[in-house]
Amino acid sequence: MFSEDALISELNFKAIRSSGSGGQNVNKVASKVELTFNLLESKALSEEEKFKLINKLRNRLSKENKLILQCEESRSQHKNKELVIYRFLELIKEGLRPERKRIPTKIPRSVIKKRLKTKRYLSNKKSNRKKPDLE
Repeated sequence: MFSEDALISELNFKAIRSSGSGGQNVNKVASKVELTFNLLESKALSEEEKFKLINKLRNRLSKENKLILQCEESRSQHKNKELVIYRFLELIKEGLRPERKRIPTKIPRSVIKKRLKTKRYLSNKKSNRKKPDLE
């Protein structure tokens, strides 16, 4: 498993001015935090873990296999940084979680009977629509 401290040391942060309403505070303070993580150059993850994360997070990665997360929920830059780090670690943990094997279930006998009964009913209904055979 990976070390959270080693992963956090590989993160790059950038503070940006947050969008939306907020008056003068939005125009003055760079409270939005953008986190970038280069998955391929990470030393905290093994090659197997990197491959697994690339497959699971492929729709969230850029062309250079960089993971970019942003947070602008709070008016505080420090709070946003904490939130984005928490989200990042949760995303990595979820990506490395092993998939559970699906155990196929057996179709219950009552469901099979109901389906066959319905088929028989519809078949009879359609056969009753035909013109009678007089010969």
